[in-house]
Amino acid sequence: MEFGWTQEEAAHRERVRAVLARVLPPDWEDIARHGPGSDEQTAFSKIFCPALHAEGLLIPHWPKPYGGQDESIWRQFIMAEELWAVGEPRGPQYMNVNWVGPVMFKFGTQAQLETYLPPILAGQAVWCQGFSEPSAGSDLAALRTAATPVEGGYRVNGGKIWTSYAAQADTCFLLARVPAAEGVSSGKAAIVILLVDMKSPGIQVKPIPALVGQGDIHEVFFDDVFVPAENRLGAEGQAWEIINYLLQHERVGIPRYALARRTLDRAVARLKSQGRWDDPVLRDRAGQALMLCEAARMMCYRVVDGKARDLPDDAFGSLARVAVVEAENGVSAFLTEFMPDGLLGGDPMQQAHHQRAIAAGVAAGPAEIQLNLIAQRWLNLPREPRAR
Repeated sequence: MEFGWTQEEAAHRERVRAVLARVLPPDWEDIARHGPGSDEQTAFSKIFCPALHAEGLLIPHWPKPYGGQDESIWRQFIMAEELWAVGEPRGPQYMNVNWVGPVMFKFGTQAQLETYLPPILAGQAVWCQGFSEPSAGSDLAALRTAATPVEGGYRVNGGKIWTSYAAQADTCFLLARVPAAEGVSSGKAAIVILLVDMKSPGIQVKPIPALVGQGDIHEVFFDDVFVPAENRLGAEGQAWEIINYLLQHERVGIPRYALARRTLDRAVARLKSQGRWDDPVLRDRAGQALMLCEAARMMCYRVVDGKARDLPDDAFGSLARVAVVEAENGVSAFLTEFMPDGLLGGDPMQQAHHQRAIAAGVAAGPAEIQLNLIAQRWLNLPREPRAR
């Protein structure tokens, strides 16, 4: 099998690198250390994304009618690798180009496209996902946030937790439940998706201090928040279809192994310069970490290849997600054991990687849930009956 890149793809990668070398400021690594949801990185994203768009690199994979160039998914992924390898200068705006836009193309109304796409193209839009709740983290079908139909729209009451970028967000992609009533289904069919203006009266955002970076996770409370009917995405009962489509884009849009590999390479270069590379145990552990990064890369490429050829989605996406988590954790463990000074402040990118490695196991679906999906959908193992 040929794993090389075409001349055009290699040139595309070099072009992205050239733009990064020109646009990233001298203190970029210190900015990246704070995390994608920090004030610093969010502010820089509103400088970087317009610059990327001016170069024709923000949304080349989008369809031409929506401002893109109909480029292949490989072009998108090459760019994502390069951006994540330096700490993701798009900040929280990576979500816009990875899945917010594509979901809008497929399910949004013309009015919604006209409202939400221009700020994304301008590089000024920040979104958050209102998914997890204290009692419905991995089981979204158990969510309780209520969207009660009223004249002209919905009244939303409830709370979300672990919501990334909420303090910075303009819009929340909110999942809520329409209360049971005559003619209204229960379970997944009762979930509705609302595009909520985060400046709406009744919304309260509380940051949650965490190791994954500044401003990355929050609690969000909705107290009788009015959402106009035109801000509903899709029909009532269609939410699960939209969520599955969204997750297909989100889970392959973040090549986290790229930052892990770059951080590992930097660490190995420093170890060599310090005369420590002759240690056989150290070299063996570094080799194991490298193997995990390369395995994750190849598995992600398999998923991207399937999308490039319009093959049906299968459970391999979950395998790739777990491989990425293993790579992140493997590199983080190696660096913590052999280069703790970098984690303690000697290397801002090592700090950035450590934060992102923590998040890798929970973002876009916890690794434990992915293992369950692998068991059921890839290995065809029976589900264990629930105890009564």
